[in-house]
Amino acid sequence: MKRNILCALAGVVALATPALAEGIDELPPEQKKVYEMVDPQLPVGPSAYRDFVPKKGPPWKIGYASTYAGNTWRAAILDEMTNVLLPQYKEAGLVSDLIVTQSDLKDAVQIQQMRQMVDDGVDAIIICCSNVTALNQTIEYAHSKGVPVFSFSGYVTSPYAVSATENNMQGGYEAAKWLAGEIGGKGNVLLVSGIPGFASSDSFDIGAKKALEEFPDVTLVGNVAGNWTDQVAQVEVQKFLATNPAQIDGIIVQSASENGVVNAVLQSGRDMMPIVLGGEASAACYWRNNPDFISKSFHFWPPRSEARLVWEVMMRTLEGQGPKMQSILRPVIPYTIDDVKAALPEDCDPNSTDWIEPANNGWFPKEAADSFFLRPADPLTWKPSN
Repeated sequence: MKRNILCALAGVVALATPALAEGIDELPPEQKKVYEMVDPQLPVGPSAYRDFVPKKGPPWKIGYASTYAGNTWRAAILDEMTNVLLPQYKEAGLVSDLIVTQSDLKDAVQIQQMRQMVDDGVDAIIICCSNVTALNQTIEYAHSKGVPVFSFSGYVTSPYAVSATENNMQGGYEAAKWLAGEIGGKGNVLLVSGIPGFASSDSFDIGAKKALEEFPDVTLVGNVAGNWTDQVAQVEVQKFLATNPAQIDGIIVQSASENGVVNAVLQSGRDMMPIVLGGEASAACYWRNNPDFISKSFHFWPPRSEARLVWEVMMRTLEGQGPKMQSILRPVIPYTIDDVKAALPEDCDPNSTDWIEPANNGWFPKEAADSFFLRPADPLTWKPSN
């Protein structure tokens, strides 16, 4: 797949700190901080939907044009949407149906599926982890028909979309900075990316490489694509370790790949080294059984929390609450072995497909959610004025 983010030539990228644009300058200080380090291509201007009025009242039909279904993260997302959120909002009289498609990572297929959704009368479309530019004409087509598009776990550059996403640049930066410190500021590091060319993967890598520049005695000796899938990551890391005999002191990983990476190292016969974990319960189980393995880990894109984030942003927009800006960002959240012990039993499953999620709706708490909208209200209990 061709890369669409070309701002990372030779691995050298400047982090962008945007001037306070309309929308950002309306946020409280705590939320403004999330925008201090962002991908240079991330749209941070005012949202096209600040004064949006839907083409009809509820209940609304929602489309979810997914790109991929083949990992535990995607499975958790779909389960949360279909078995938790959809029933809740149906009962509240706000949503009538959820139409789901899968494009198998093919932009042309996703474009066709989105256009068909619009033509079939959906009221909003959710997309995930998509190419940053390939869908822009389709997003504009949806907008022309009164259908807003919401991207999560990655962004798109169309001014007619709202991206509700983790700050992947910050996530990669924090992960690499922590790992460099964890190995004492020197040594060889392997980077396991997601899917090159997708915004969330590329933004994470840009942040990670920038952080490593701050540690002259840390060397990035390899970069493989784990495709956010444990089985793929395990194979790729096994191949790398088998053909590169040099010592590896730490591994930076994008979820959902960390369990595959842990298994690859265990099967390689090498001593275990610090590995960045991102929330997979399977890899966290290894940590629970080996509490000195690492000092902490991170929630980068917890799947059920991510599903609730984009769903809430979508519902608030349909309800006329007015998103202030194009990109609604969430910060990386660290977690510790104590959090793992609270979430997993002693006899935890090393092959679990579950995830550890931030406690107490910590990913998008109400006070944060309200701050991103001009006319905030609880989206589940909201009622039309007429």
